[in-house]
Amino acid sequence: MKKKASPEKEMSFLDHLEELRWHLVRSTFAIVIVGVVAFIFKSFIFDVLIFGPSRPDFATYRLFCDVSRSMGMEAFCFNEMPFRIQSRTMSGQFSAHMWTSIYAGIIIAFPYILYEFWRFISPGLKENERSSSRGFIIIASLLFFLGVLFGYYVITPLSINFLGSYQVSEKVINSFDLDSYISLVRTSVLASGIIFELPIIIYILTKIGLVTPEALRKYRKFSLIVVLAVSAIITPPDVASQIIVAIPILILYEVSIYISKMVIKKQKRKERAHVK
Repeated sequence: MKKKASPEKEMSFLDHLEELRWHLVRSTFAIVIVGVVAFIFKSFIFDVLIFGPSRPDFATYRLFCDVSRSMGMEAFCFNEMPFRIQSRTMSGQFSAHMWTSIYAGIIIAFPYILYEFWRFISPGLKENERSSSRGFIIIASLLFFLGVLFGYYVITPLSINFLGSYQVSEKVINSFDLDSYISLVRTSVLASGIIFELPIIIYILTKIGLVTPEALRKYRKFSLIVVLAVSAIITPPDVASQIIVAIPILILYEVSIYISKMVIKKQKRKERAHVK
């Protein structure tokens, strides 16, 4: 049975662990519930979402085809994908179904997971810190889902189009394992969702004094190299794809500098008010 700590009494280390345990239990329960729903709607999850980027009529391919045609090229215009997806193990499809449902639960339940995290750390914050961070869950969730959409509609189709059509010889036929395909989609989506949390991470690091806007500006050139390296890791090794991915990450970095600047400015304003 869960213990409710008295607000007047400082909680012990074991009380904190007990409180953390219940937050984790509720988060896990939310993931399981959403995962069960995703498991039931198997056709939509797989046929529409997972295998969507493997079809030539996917929205991203149509958009890129229209853009390339307007530039006098046919870069993303094709009628079929030169590969097939297969499952070569007895439990391959069931295992893919289970794990995909779990990851769908994590992604969709992300705002609630953040809410539980916020409920755990908020009692340790001062009143002014809690009031200034009220939009944390909404903004962090919005950034995460923007990253997920970016990964799904940009990184995933770019990667599938490049890797699916790449051949070292015409004698080698591309026939990908189901787990390999789903892993590419999952990694692209989750990595993008995490990367888009950069402004939130910079905000927190600035609040605790580990990052300053001056330091972010000073190391902007090194950050550019890191951004290009990250883009090279999560995208196929062609320059166009890396540039497409690098641009929003660089924009997020500049936004993070601005956020860090605002945090420092607000802290200095409070310090001056206390001195007076």
